[in-house]
Amino acid sequence: MPLGAFKAALMGTAGVSAAGDVVLLSSQTASDSASLDFTSGIDSTYDVYIFKFIDIHAHHADDGKFSFQVNAVGQSGYNETITSTYFLAQHSEADATDLQYTASADQAQGTGIQRLMQSMGSAADESGAGTLYLFAPSSTTYVKHWYSRCNNYNSGDKSEDCFAGGYINTTSAIDEIQFSMSADNLTGTIKMYGVK
Repeated sequence: MPLGAFKAALMGTAGVSAAGDVVLLSSQTASDSASLDFTSGIDSTYDVYIFKFIDIHAHHADDGKFSFQVNAVGQSGYNETITSTYFLAQHSEADATDLQYTASADQAQGTGIQRLMQSMGSAADESGAGTLYLFAPSSTTYVKHWYSRCNNYNSGDKSEDCFAGGYINTTSAIDEIQFSMSADNLTGTIKMYGVK
């Protein structure tokens, strides 16, 4: 798809397809909310679902960890089994750099929330942005692969580029996803797109 068409698709309106491939399905905005839940629209219509995070903000305290979890069809509690990996690069305003694997953010057959961004600042001008890709969530044959790329304003005055990926270890279809900020509420917008 040409870049212009892809950008037009990402900026389109709900249910409208630009270039016939990427469709904005829904958009939600949180304001000091415990979570943002997408409980409809994830089905076999699309092979790939893309979630765009826009100005995600830890509402009350520094070091918020923006995360997600999912439900299989008929399940509740957002506690499916995940195996994942997580690393990040940092560059501070003081010109210090760091590249690290973050073992505290990964899971090995864990059922907790999966981190996408960490150590987020809570000052009025501090936020994060990024993308999560979820592949074939309606498959009843394979586990569900996902990966994300995000950047956030770290509470230590750093640009923090976060890379996470893994699989949801179930062959049941996934039809719900929840985004939350650990130990805090969140503010910001999340848009869900479908890709055929």
